[in-house]
Amino acid sequence: MAFKPRSDNDGAMSEINVTPLVDVMLVLVIILLVTAPLLTQSVHVTLPKTVETTANIDAQPLQLGIDAQGLITLNKQPVANLAALESTLKAEFAKNKEVAVHLYADQAVVYKKVAEVMATVQQAGIAKMAFVTVEE
Repeated sequence: MAFKPRSDNDGAMSEINVTPLVDVMLVLVIILLVTAPLLTQSVHVTLPKTVETTANIDAQPLQLGIDAQGLITLNKQPVANLAALESTLKAEFAKNKEVAVHLYADQAVVYKKVAEVMATVQQAGIAKMAFVTVEE
């Protein structure tokens, strides 16, 4: 409580005493600090044991490139046409059903050519295809 010296003016005191407010806030902070570690309980389970596995690193994605003139390359080897590309991709898909294709297309290539190559990849049965770009 705040006490005011007696004076001639016995009006209401208009000052707020913040000491009790600070005391209450400090108590709440201490309660929070004590109870917070108790609230983070983990579920105690016994996990099953399994054999260690390794990722299939041998399965590198195929690098399919289209340069500015529209020349198609597969793993840096030129491909004659879309029919030859499809047969090569089907052979790769037959060897590995999880094969992926990374498409490197020059920015000057006409979109029609890129769409044709994408359709050829899809017709070969390959569903995993990604576009490779360069950050600006």
